[in-house]
Amino acid sequence: VGKDRLLVTESDTKNLVYLQSIIKETLRLYPPAPLSVIHEAMEDCTVNGYHVSAGTWLIMNLYKIHHDPLIWANPFEFQPERFMTTHKDIDVRGQNFELVPFGSGRRMCPGVSFALQILHFTLANVLHWFEFETPSNEAVDMREALGITNSKATPLEVHITPRLPVFVYDTTN
Repeated sequence: VGKDRLLVTESDTKNLVYLQSIIKETLRLYPPAPLSVIHEAMEDCTVNGYHVSAGTWLIMNLYKIHHDPLIWANPFEFQPERFMTTHKDIDVRGQNFELVPFGSGRRMCPGVSFALQILHFTLANVLHWFEFETPSNEAVDMREALGITNSKATPLEVHITPRLPVFVYDTTN
């Protein structure tokens, strides 16, 4: 993108492959909701060898799927590079059941495309504009709070400093 431009544009985000991998890995490691929405079996069926009666409510444990060691090597480690190598063809839009942070099928999040577009654009710009450091460069506590959505158990404390030369931020010209 360069240090002489203020904004990362939408066309730039398509070329930021590592950023895309970071977002996928973050959604895998910390899905927004650990459980899927409720589905109901419309008729008797068999799922993975288990009999499921009509009317049974089914909830997918997304957290478990996203941390399955049969699918993900070192499933509890943050490794965005996996989406540039072994899992490069996996998408988060519900087509690959190994990674479904927004659900899949008819009941997947209807705003997934918009959310991903805004997430890529916003994160690219914030990382372009600022440097982030923890106080004394200490490790970030990534423990999660219990709940129906995933959130950090402790507040995130960071120091934010401008990354670009001052003239780039000058909007008076």
